[in-house]
Amino acid sequence: MCRSGSVVAAVVAACALLFVPSTAAVAAPQSSPISALHTEGTSLVDGYGRTVLLHGVNNVDKAAPYVEPGDGFTLTAADADLLAGHGFNTVRLGVSFDALMPSRGVIDTAFLDRVAGVVDVLSARGIHVLLDNHQDGLAPQWGGNGFPEWSIESRPQPWEPNPGFPLYYLMPSMNAGWDEVWGNTHGALDYLGTALAALAERVHGKPGVLGIELMNEPWPGSAFVSCFPNGCPGFDAKYQAAMQKLTNAVRQANSSIPVFWEPNVTWNETMPSYMGDPPRTPAITDPNVVLAPHDYCIPSQMAIYLGLPESLRSLCSAQQGKTWGNIDSFTERTQIPALVTEFGDGDATVLENTLARADERFIGWQYWHYSSSFGPSPKPDPFLGDIGRQLVRTYPQATAGVPGRMIFDADNGDFAYRYTPRAATKPTEIFVSDLHYPSGYEVTVDGGHATSAPGARVVTVVADGTAPVTVKINRLGSPGIDVPDGPISTGSSGSTGSSGSSSSLGSTGSLGSTGS
Repeated sequence: MCRSGSVVAAVVAACALLFVPSTAAVAAPQSSPISALHTEGTSLVDGYGRTVLLHGVNNVDKAAPYVEPGDGFTLTAADADLLAGHGFNTVRLGVSFDALMPSRGVIDTAFLDRVAGVVDVLSARGIHVLLDNHQDGLAPQWGGNGFPEWSIESRPQPWEPNPGFPLYYLMPSMNAGWDEVWGNTHGALDYLGTALAALAERVHGKPGVLGIELMNEPWPGSAFVSCFPNGCPGFDAKYQAAMQKLTNAVRQANSSIPVFWEPNVTWNETMPSYMGDPPRTPAITDPNVVLAPHDYCIPSQMAIYLGLPESLRSLCSAQQGKTWGNIDSFTERTQIPALVTEFGDGDATVLENTLARADERFIGWQYWHYSSSFGPSPKPDPFLGDIGRQLVRTYPQATAGVPGRMIFDADNGDFAYRYTPRAATKPTEIFVSDLHYPSGYEVTVDGGHATSAPGARVVTVVADGTAPVTVKINRLGSPGIDVPDGPISTGSSGSTGSSGSSSSLGSTGSLGSTGS
């Protein structure tokens, strides 16, 4: 095994990773063939018995025609290679009710085929795909997207000003439309269940499908006033019943696919979720349900969308600490996994806060947003800027054991990780960032040994026994970094545990597209 210390020729030969220049194509890492994921307690586990950590991006097309490349749903094989080469192992791929069922009761099979094709392209590169039923602003009659116009009878009134995203959620007519949804007044939930069941059936048997997220950022409708300041258990009981109804529809077509439940969107304003909180709401008993929270900073969003002073972003750490406290409370209460399915939105401050807290808890994430870098007008690699150096990380993609603490320093690439081994049919796999080690890296393993080739993009580790295994990866000659003491954090915390640049975005290519 490779040890830290003085850098001699033997260590360099055994441990160095040759740096890939930014002008070169990013090579896809060598890792185990993709397998379907399932839940075990608060973890996602692969078919080899390993605990999986997901790092990835969103890719969402919000505009028809959905069977043609649109504003975001444009991923190509080259995009998949770029993402996999930077170590991303998940994409949240936006689909929508409108695209699935553009006419009442009629499924668009061409769209289903297109989705399945993108899944195949991504999963061939080891990328797990979460199919996100995406909506913003409910339906086209408000300038939104997601629900087809035919499914909602409410219409904007002539006397109503439409302030656009996100304030259009306060429009009385839109709230009336959401009330239709939650009451299933005109069958919108029934039709949506049919559409999601068709999606689940089309991707049945594809191991690269991470799951289906039932609805992006669901708004409570007229009940939203009851959600402030401490959440709304009354509405959440109705909302959970709707999520269960949609889950049941999916299960009829695909009995084991993970289903992702997002809290009602007042969560983004730091309101807790009461789903799975007996006796106020039923326990969550489906064995493959995953929490899909977002982690946005409201002052940052106000600066982005409403033009308010960027100095408000100094409040982000405290606000995001409350959000992560809500995640802790939910996962401790329900004992189901969580995956942060949106965060960032082009703000480096929000980025660092989220990544640090996620590392402390061993929770995965999907950054908002990535659009294709390839096509008629190719763009530079968007991950070579400041944001990319935060997102492209050294991290354990699959652990043959129970994860312990982990730390990554985005300034210099220092990484340390501790886990307790357990039986698995494949070894632990750690992706080594292609951006942070300009002259190579070295590996130190205590309690096990590295089995990968020198300079591998994916370091594989096998335990020597049953004692905890500690892995350190750092630049040649660096003293490295130590694993924090104690178990995985389950409490609200500050932004410690990961460092990195907090500079402005600079040129980030197709990253940081606004709007969620």
